[in-house]
Amino acid sequence: PADPGKGGGTVTLTEMSLSYAQSAEAIGLRIAELRLAAAAADTDTARQLRLRIEELLPLLREMRELTVLTARYYDRSYHKHERYTL
Repeated sequence: PADPGKGGGTVTLTEMSLSYAQSAEAIGLRIAELRLAAAAADTDTARQLRLRIEELLPLLREMRELTVLTARYYDRSYHKHERYTL
């Protein structure tokens, strides 16, 4: 049998959806932490933190979109997202 930890296992879209959701949650929490830190930081540090937040926002959006896409891929009533095709 293939070792899932070595890339040989099968992953379902439902499992992928859960993984994307977990990643989105982690990124969202990190953004919240950075926002709190930026509010309490000096000007230069706050600017750097805001830049990092801006870098993370597209990743958060993508994880959320992929969560929905992979969760609903086989749902006939779901109209696929225009940015992604599988």
